[in-house]
Amino acid sequence: MKKFMEKHTKLIWCLRNFIPMLLFPVANFYLFEWYTHNPWETMKVPIQFLNIYCFELLMAMFLFIFGRLKWSLRLQSIFFMIVGLANYYVISFRSAPIMPWDIYSIGTAMSVAGDFKYTIEKQTVFVLVGFVLLIIAESVVNLELKTSNASWKKRLWAVRIAGAAVFIMLFSSFTHMLHLDSTIRKYGMYDKLFTPTVMSKRDGTAVAFLMELKYVSVDKPDHYSAAAVTQILEPYGTEGNADTHSTPNIIVIMNEAFSDPAVLGSFETNEDYMPFVHSIMSGAVDNTISGYLNVSVLGGNTANTEFEFLTGNTMAFLPQGSVAYQQYLKKETPSLASHLRELGYETVATHPYNSTGWDRNKVYPLLGFDEMYFIKDYKNPERVRKYVSDKACYDKIIHMYESKPENTPLFVFNVTMQNHSSYTDDFDNFHPDIKVSGSKSKSLNNYLSLMKISDESIRYLTDYFSDAGEDTIIVFFGDHQPTNSVVSNVWKLNGKDGNELSDEDEANRYKVPYFIWCNFDIEKRTDADTSTNFLAAEVLETAGIPLNAYEQYLDKLSENYPVVTSIRAENAGGKSTDVKNVMGELNNYAILQYHCLFGKTALN
Repeated sequence: MKKFMEKHTKLIWCLRNFIPMLLFPVANFYLFEWYTHNPWETMKVPIQFLNIYCFELLMAMFLFIFGRLKWSLRLQSIFFMIVGLANYYVISFRSAPIMPWDIYSIGTAMSVAGDFKYTIEKQTVFVLVGFVLLIIAESVVNLELKTSNASWKKRLWAVRIAGAAVFIMLFSSFTHMLHLDSTIRKYGMYDKLFTPTVMSKRDGTAVAFLMELKYVSVDKPDHYSAAAVTQILEPYGTEGNADTHSTPNIIVIMNEAFSDPAVLGSFETNEDYMPFVHSIMSGAVDNTISGYLNVSVLGGNTANTEFEFLTGNTMAFLPQGSVAYQQYLKKETPSLASHLRELGYETVATHPYNSTGWDRNKVYPLLGFDEMYFIKDYKNPERVRKYVSDKACYDKIIHMYESKPENTPLFVFNVTMQNHSSYTDDFDNFHPDIKVSGSKSKSLNNYLSLMKISDESIRYLTDYFSDAGEDTIIVFFGDHQPTNSVVSNVWKLNGKDGNELSDEDEANRYKVPYFIWCNFDIEKRTDADTSTNFLAAEVLETAGIPLNAYEQYLDKLSENYPVVTSIRAENAGGKSTDVKNVMGELNNYAILQYHCLFGKTALN
């Protein structure tokens, strides 16, 4: 053997370097995917080759940049080992993979990272062991782009720079190719951005990420111009008499992760987990409007539901997975808060957690809030598990009401925290009492028990204002449903596979209960389904407050399209479709929203 190796040193050198150069990036790809799924079960072979080509390009680019094959391979392995593990946990926490826009959310993600329970599955352990063995195996390679010849050193540097530039351009061209419709058709790729987890499983996590880069920037809608904005809004003027309109207090509760999993399938519990909300939804409570609110996010990105409600804009015209607060709100932006402030309201935003979450401390003033209260402003509050309770939030709102200036109407926007994930930890101050028949899921039982506490708390708030001396409206809705770790148990009880849902089941995943409650007489309505972007206009109409031109436009549009979200659009006849299929009818909306966010003049 020794003689063979001495005789065939060049062959051994080639085997020692070029085989790892070819095969180790392939191993990186399969290990990276195996964190969350078996790529052989979810990905077509041609699409697997697209991903492998991507990994090979990265390896070659690193080789020319760093000059040593060992470290180009190791860097790739270490990078995808860490990113893959991070992606595994991100999917566990919010049921969606890492996407390009998440870089804007790193600060918020880090602030809540300690609140999650980190568990690891056996498959994940095997993947980590595989990466470690691969990194050890990469020590055998010894190819280096260097020379001891002084006259060749400068030339070799030139070769390395040129090689790196070539592979960077190849990688850029590859990314551009993935953005072409012809490529998607040719390889049969999955491009439905509203289900990013399915997209990453079918197209590969790396390739799906590169495909999503296409949507980082926001393009101008067709026929956009300042003149077009004026023309669209021309039929709508200032509504009513600003001096004679009613001014009830308006209290908006956007309740963290509040939803009713029964919309996904039937199940039985030992007792009703939200009797008060169910009574409103069924029409048993007077002076209420209720239905299901269609939101644009799932399991996270709470701020996007805030954005849609407060501004009337929709995530449908923004990149899937983007966070409007952090990416697009850089100037004063018209909102429900700014509109009410102009009408004499005291405008307050409150959230019992960190002020920097989703950049709220920067965004709220741009939206027209006079005051902001965050976790530091809650002194020794009641907690449920480790979070400030809903009741503590409502006690603070009651204090605001009782201490506000006389004859000054109050607008409060409260984002709660009580029901934040995870739902498997044990606490001395939380005793779950809801049990689901036929299910041993701790997360589902705990989640429904939290819903019961929220239900009791919102009833406490409405009971208080039932006897208040001033007209008051309370608006209540959830920001999104919880992650699949909770609701998968409902699917299981109904014989459904969460990986193979119908379009209707997918749509139901984005529905949360909402209601508008008043301590004065209004016409009661149930089944008044809508989407978050239209809800503020409905609140203003209920309050008897004049709508501005944009709000009037949205109110009129909602008659034809009561649901417009990043997931779908639904017309008045109940027909649901992808938003891109009805952009002709929604283009004016897109023009107004683009001007609102990016225009140089104010949107009246």
